[in-house]
This record gives sequence, C-alpha cells and structure tokens, in this order.
Amino acid sequence: MRLRGIMMLLTASFFWGTTFVAQIVGMEGLGPYTYAALRFALGVLCLLALWLAYGGKRAQMRRAGTYRSGFRAGVSVGLAMFVGVTLQQVAMIYTTAGKTAFITTLYIVLVPIGAMLLGQRIRLVNWLGAVFAFAGVYFLSAYGEMELNAGDVLVFISAFFWMTQILLIDRFARAVDGIELCLSQLIVCTIGSIVLAALYETCTWAAVRGAAAPILYGGILSCGVAYTCQILGQAYVRPAQAAVILSLEAVVAAVAGRLVLGEVMAPVQIAGCALLLAGALITQMPEDTFSRQSPHTR
Repeated sequence: MRLRGIMMLLTASFFWGTTFVAQIVGMEGLGPYTYAALRFALGVLCLLALWLAYGGKRAQMRRAGTYRSGFRAGVSVGLAMFVGVTLQQVAMIYTTAGKTAFITTLYIVLVPIGAMLLGQRIRLVNWLGAVFAFAGVYFLSAYGEMELNAGDVLVFISAFFWMTQILLIDRFARAVDGIELCLSQLIVCTIGSIVLAALYETCTWAAVRGAAAPILYGGILSCGVAYTCQILGQAYVRPAQAAVILSLEAVVAAVAGRLVLGEVMAPVQIAGCALLLAGALITQMPEDTFSRQSPHTR
C-alpha cells in the first residue's frame, strides 16, 4: 500500500510539473484566473464522471456502514488550495517564476513542522530529505535571485496554505471518500476562480479556443488526475514524506521546459535536480537507518 501511495504522489508530481509548461502556453491569450477557472471546471467534470462510475461501490460501503462522505471535508481543503493558488497568481505580477517556485516549496520544511505541532513524530530521514529537497529547489529555481519584494511576501504566505492543504488531506484522506474529497476541493477552486475572473478579467471565445489544448491538459491531467492521485496517495504516505515527493514537480517542470520550450538548464540547475532527487530518495530509507534518533523522529 505504501508503494502504491508513493507511485500516486509521483504521478501527481509529473502532471503538475508538465502542466507548468501548459500554463505558460495557455495564458498567452487568457488571464490567469480565467485559465484557472476553465481548467478547474474541466477537472470537476472529470471527477464527477469518476464519482458517478463508483456509485455502486459507494452503495456497498453504505450497506456495510463504512462509507464516509468527503464533500464537507473537501471544502476546507479546497479553501486552503484556492487561497494558495490565488496568492501565487497575484504574486507573479511582481516577482519571477523562479522565486515563486522556490518560495512556494517552503512547504517542504513547513509540513513536517506543522505535523510535529499536531502531535506527529517526524523521522530524522524526513528532515534530511526536506533539507536536500529545499536546497535543490533553490539551485533549480531561484539561484542568484535574493532581493525580496511584495510578490515574494505573497508567495511566502501562500506556502502556509499549501502546508495546510497537505496536512488537511493527511487528516481526511483515510477517513472519508477520496473522490468526493477531491471533487469538493475542485468545486471550491472553480467557484473562487470564476468569481475572480468575472471581477478582474475579460475573456473571448477565440482566446478559449486558442488555449484549448493547454486547458484540456491542465484540466484533465493536472486537476482530474493529479489532485486525485495526491489525495489517494496521501492515504498511505505521511505528510512530511509526501511533501518531498510532491516537490519533484520542480524537476519535471525544468525537464519539460527544456524539451518543450527549449529552455536551457545551467549546471547549477542540474545540481538542483540532483539534490531534489536525493532528498526524495532519503525519505524512502528504512526507519531503522539511523540507530540514534532525536525525540521528534521515528
């Protein structure tokens, strides 16, 4: 089961990383809120079809007394994710994509801290993996960009909401219906993005048609598949380890940018990818790798 969870989280990382390229292409003619609203709405349709397909299984669980609805829990998860996404979008007006990616991944460190404050014991290998992964994202994304501005502050705040989203999923994923949890989360993000798009952006059908392929990719694979994989995967993987695995989206984004957009990676960025991968591998070490552990590890 644990291996299944890891594979699901790696799948989510892959689709999120490749969606970074799709988002760049998709927003050439669309505003960020409009693009987000369309891809989240498409994700809702995909999850709704999956929810209907699993209707028979839910009926069996109801009869067995094991069914727990995920819709209510998904509202809080969706609110955390929506605020995180929105702060990122606004921050991009003032700061660079590299610094946005780097500061956002503060959740790699924040998640184990938050989990520890909630009473969970964090293994030493998870702390080491977080340090390696955080250093890797720095070299990959923000190397040489250390001047802070208003956008950087917004991204920093968003990292706390991504931490909250991961911890909330850890709390609910094993207790409620995972598909309903994800569907509810995407509905919240869709509604919020539609409201912001209506208030601040204009949209034409020609622009939507021009961005059809990126919208389909982001909606079906990033929202419909990846967020479902995150929720189902976190049912088997602890949040500190999940945060490091999910951060591999930065490596995937860099590789996809090189293959699709022709972006060139500097040697220091390649080193960052290596550090990120090392951090993910460290978190997979057996629990008895270190015979002497701190009071907060296991």
